[in-house]
Amino acid sequence: MNKFTAILTEKLLQQLLKGNRKKCVDLSREYLATNPSIKDLYEQVFKIALYKVGKLWENNKITVASEHLATAITEGILNELYEELEVTENNNNKVVLTCVESELHQVGIKMVADVFEMHGWDTYFLGTGIPISELVQYVKKEKPNAVAISLSIFFNYKKLIQTINVLKAEFSDLKIIAGGQAFTNIKQSNFSKIEGVKYISDLYDLEDYLKTI
Repeated sequence: MNKFTAILTEKLLQQLLKGNRKKCVDLSREYLATNPSIKDLYEQVFKIALYKVGKLWENNKITVASEHLATAITEGILNELYEELEVTENNNNKVVLTCVESELHQVGIKMVADVFEMHGWDTYFLGTGIPISELVQYVKKEKPNAVAISLSIFFNYKKLIQTINVLKAEFSDLKIIAGGQAFTNIKQSNFSKIEGVKYISDLYDLEDYLKTI
């Protein structure tokens, strides 16, 4: 990360904690004026700022209300930027995107959805609060090529494994990818032993993976 991006990310973090939506939008536009890559904005600015917000909440430095507000502001900016995504020709691939059943945060998987769309995929963004049984029924209905699952809180890791096992049992050819902030507390070497599941560390890793499909 260059100095400009590091300084801007810290400024964004402070404005997110203050709940100043307009300043956050202005800072996002300031970044895009120097680097028009929305993917870089997501990965190098939003992701880092929100990970720091999450750590502050985990360490009881901020309230859950402040943490939720920061996330909501960021998600709102993602919605504003959606029309500016540079999308390639549709490739007839479909992906269902969801969070682990008990998760409450969907901004990360929303960024993942945008990257899929940039690469010509049809996206079905389910967000948070989807029971495993409902996810299975939806996958049966839409018949996607892949399912992407986000894990933000390490406490929900067992639920992630349960979701993966159910999907693998029901859909033998389904591509499953997983990622999220919780993986900072999970040994990737252990997770990678789960056959048929691809761990995605960041949006660049996702982009490289999509080029292989």
